[in-house]
Amino acid sequence: MELVRNNLASIIIALAALTAVLLLWNIFLQVIISKIKKKNDLLFSGNKIQNLEEILLNQAKNLKTLDKDIQELYGISNQINNLSFRGLHKTGLVRFNPFKEVGGDQSFAIALLNGKNSGIVISSLYTREGTRIYAKAITAEKSEKYPLTEEEEQAIKIAMLQEPKKIN
Repeated sequence: MELVRNNLASIIIALAALTAVLLLWNIFLQVIISKIKKKNDLLFSGNKIQNLEEILLNQAKNLKTLDKDIQELYGISNQINNLSFRGLHKTGLVRFNPFKEVGGDQSFAIALLNGKNSGIVISSLYTREGTRIYAKAITAEKSEKYPLTEEEEQAIKIAMLQEPKKIN
């Protein structure tokens, strides 16, 4: 007891210092808890769920649904891409005069090609007696069965120079 009485002032100062340190530590912890509570309220806002595990499970379920939708859109995109190569979207037109005695460039050759440069070339030869129309199948820029005229080849080259238009 005498030891306590002799050092009472030092003990009180030490206890006061310890109390001050603990008070500051308590204030610091309250600030941290307040920040965590704000973040937690933000996390759970708009949700009836008050459990982090349920939120994570719902998010995982939503991700699976979104992944399924993305896979479906990917398949549709591939189908559209395949169809784009089949559709005739490249055209080339050449007007010409096959006979010098007939006036004007009323004859023509038109090439209609798809994305793989296959399709059809149609030629029309205009004369005083009538008009003749010829069609030739085109596979990879060439006709397999019939020889192409110079005008038909020129129409195919014009069609192949066209770039597919991008849709914005």
